[in-house]
Formats: sequence, structure tokens, C-alpha cells
Amino acid sequence: MSGHDVIVIGASAGGVEALATLVSALPADLPAAVFVVLHIPAQSPSLLPEILSRSGALRAIHPADNAVIQHGCIYVALPDHHLLVEEGHVRVVRGPKENRHRPAIDVLFRSAARAYGTRVVGVILTGSLDDGTAGLLAVKRRGGIAVVQDPDNALYASMPRSALAHVDMDYILPLPDIGPVVARLAREQAAEQEAYPVPKDMEMETKMAEMDVNALNNGESVGTPSVFSCPECGGVLWEVHDENLLRFRCRVGHAYSVDSVLAGQSEAVEQALWAALKTLEENISLSRRMVKEAHGKGKDWLAKRFTEKWQQAEQHAAQIRRVLLNNGMNTTLDDNANLAPKENNENSATS
Repeated sequence: MSGHDVIVIGASAGGVEALATLVSALPADLPAAVFVVLHIPAQSPSLLPEILSRSGALRAIHPADNAVIQHGCIYVALPDHHLLVEEGHVRVVRGPKENRHRPAIDVLFRSAARAYGTRVVGVILTGSLDDGTAGLLAVKRRGGIAVVQDPDNALYASMPRSALAHVDMDYILPLPDIGPVVARLAREQAAEQEAYPVPKDMEMETKMAEMDVNALNNGESVGTPSVFSCPECGGVLWEVHDENLLRFRCRVGHAYSVDSVLAGQSEAVEQALWAALKTLEENISLSRRMVKEAHGKGKDWLAKRFTEKWQQAEQHAAQIRRVLLNNGMNTTLDDNANLAPKENNENSATS
């Protein structure tokens, strides 16, 4: 009989410090492999393996695709790549985003649950929104152990609170206690897996994350069609019900929680507003030029017409600026402003 020798950990905002604290309590002879997903910007280099290797006795690495799983090693997801667990090896793939993230915590947890069932311990740490809740439900469906950081002890409590609201937890612990509990569970015998067969939807969703062509094109779905469209690709979203948790997934594999759909829709609205503001600013600039040229040619009636267009466009642009500023935008806009919002390329966890 095997112990709980597959430890999957998910974190987001505030996760670097939390992960370092957790792994510092893991012994060098840990009879388990540890897999970590931390949300970081796609284009940023990840220094997390070096940080975790310095923080504890275990070696942390960014694994190559199909790398063999070994006990006593921490496998960290690469930026812009999902990390999946299969029997005996890992997969590193650029599959569809889940909850607007790649790597996504749900992808790791679901794949581990599918491959190792009762041997899996899933751990949710600090973070914003709710990535990891569906994955932890998958761990429990296959007889695994669910651990969550006490929200009152988390730097960002949203992810732990979401997991607590939807998953029957085995352990709710302050951060310093999680490492020792995980180390103990790794040496405890896991239950037989026969009582927890792999559900069909878990199999299909894992294959979709791997970009399995058969899973994407077999005409089957993992839910029922909704009236909503995918914020990422515009396709129809299918409703997926995990017990009392409502999720969505589109035909090509993008997956969302309710909070992630709302966040994606908000981003789409903001992008549309920036595009509209850019177009209005160009309209104002062109109308001003035409007013000047009309006056130069003595065509006051034409100048009046373009002046009206110019003033109307300025009114609309002012309204859009107010909407953007009232929604937390910190950019100061004027006639010469760069209207495209800048991306945050810091090497830090994002919500």
C-alpha cells in the first residue's frame, strides 16, 4: 500500500512567502513528490524553484515535459504552461487557460486526482478569486485529502474562503502547521482506490487541458449549454455543476468559475472602452483639422458642421474617461496620452 505520496499545492497572491514557509517544514527524506502552481505573469521569468530550494531541504525544479516523477522533489509549473500529473511522469503543456490562468491550479489538482486518487493531498494557500476550488473538489471525489490555509491566517483570503465554502475539508490550518501535517500524511497509508473510480467528466477535462484532439473534437460536452459566451474566444460556455459549485467551459477548453467569468467580462468591457476612447480621440483630432481647413477656405458652414462633430466626440470621450477612472483606472488621460493600458511585468504572483 502506498502513502499519500502526491502533494499538490496551489497559491496566488502572497504565495511566494507562503510556499517558502510550507516547504521549509518538509524533511529531506519526504516519501512523496510535491507539485506547485503559483500564478505569475506569462512573460516573466520564474525564480520560484531557486527560492524554494533555498527555503528547505528538498530540491525544486521546473520539470521538462514527460519528466519522471521522483520522491523528494518539488515540481514547479513554468510560466504560461500548465503542469499536469500522469502515472509516473508529468506533462508540461500550453493548454487552454482555466480561470484566466496558465498555469492553473485546477488543472494540476484534477490531473493528480485522476492519476493517483486516494494518494493525493491537495493544499490551497493564499490567493485572490477562486482558482483551486474545483481542483480540490476533484481531489475529494477521488478519495484524496483536502487541506486549506486558515483564511484568517492568509495574506489574501479569497482562495481559501472559496475552497472552504465548497469543499468538505480534512484540515484547516495556519500556515506554519501545514508542512508538518503534509509530511505526516505522506507516511500514512492511503485508502484503496477502487472505491473512487475516475468520473467521466474528470477524464475529459484533464484531456482537454492536455489539448487532446479526440477530447476536443469528439462532439461530447461536460455540461449543458448556457446563454453566456467565453470571454477568451467568444464560443458558447457550457455549465458544469460540481456538487454546489457552478463552473463554465467552452468547446476548446477554456474554463471559468463564476467569479472568473465576471472578471473576464469586466476586462472585455474595459478593452472595448479603451478602443472606443482611442477612436473618439482620433475623431476629435481629425474634426479639429477639418475645422481649420474649412475656415481657411472660407467655408464657415462646413467648419460649423465639423465643430459639432468635434464637440459631440469630446462629450462622449469625457463620459468614457469617467467610467474608466471610476472603475479604478489610475491612468491620467489627456489629448496626448497613450490610451493603451500598460501590462504589469513584475515577477510576482497575480490574482
